Amino acid sequence: MTETMVQAAPAATGAAGDAHPLLQLQDVHTYYGHIHALQGISLEVRRDEIVTLIGANGAGKTTTLKTINGLLHPRRGTVTFDGRDISHVPAHQLVKAGIGQAPEGRRIFSRLTVLENLQMGGYTRSAAEVAEDVDRVFTLFPRLRERARQNGGTLSGGEQQMLAIGRALMCRPHVLLLDEPSLGLSPILVQQIFGIIREINAQGTTILLVEQNALQALNVAHRGYVLQTGHVVLSGPAAELRQNEMVRKAYLGEM
Repeated sequence: MTETMVQAAPAATGAAGDAHPLLQLQDVHTYYGHIHALQGISLEVRRDEIVTLIGANGAGKTTTLKTINGLLHPRRGTVTFDGRDISHVPAHQLVKAGIGQAPEGRRIFSRLTVLENLQMGGYTRSAAEVAEDVDRVFTLFPRLRERARQNGGTLSGGEQQMLAIGRALMCRPHVLLLDEPSLGLSPILVQQIFGIIREINAQGTTILLVEQNALQALNVAHRGYVLQTGHVVLSGPAAELRQNEMVRKAYLGEM
């Protein structure tokens, strides 16, 4: 499939109707050495939205998240968060600014307990705030409360994903980046995780979701962007993308 098959559409107004995006990428070009991974990405996420990025492996979805969270920096273009250019801000400062992420592969601290993993996620905050948010995470994920003293490496895959999301919430992010939260999970756990994503959003956290399960992603999101080889080739309301012929054939498995 080539980029010329479909033209990128303008972004739609977010769920909250905010005139100013909370997060915006404008003509972003990101490289791995000489490899031109993102080739002019432009997208926006408004307050209180769930926005999803879908596309095949190698399309640039994870690279987009790394460019937002400061693990990579664009050579051209700008990343703006809450009105501030963060294109070259270090990753640890972006956590303090309000960008949290549950990375692909979970990457929990396997030798630390569930509680210690959560406390690590709140390292920028006071002890009282950490205690309050641990309780919030345990309310969202009751299974983690049961496993509080258990080492992270002994958890099931679904429990580790819950822990990764819970740890990211400990910094009280204004925007939460989720990278493949359903990867490797059973269908029942996938439904549970996406239900929790909806609940987190309903509690006031804006979410940018990267997900290979395009149907689940478009069911939970307000808007979406389709990436191909470092380009945005299509964008719009999730309900419209679900009905788009190219999306249905390429990503939803319909003929």
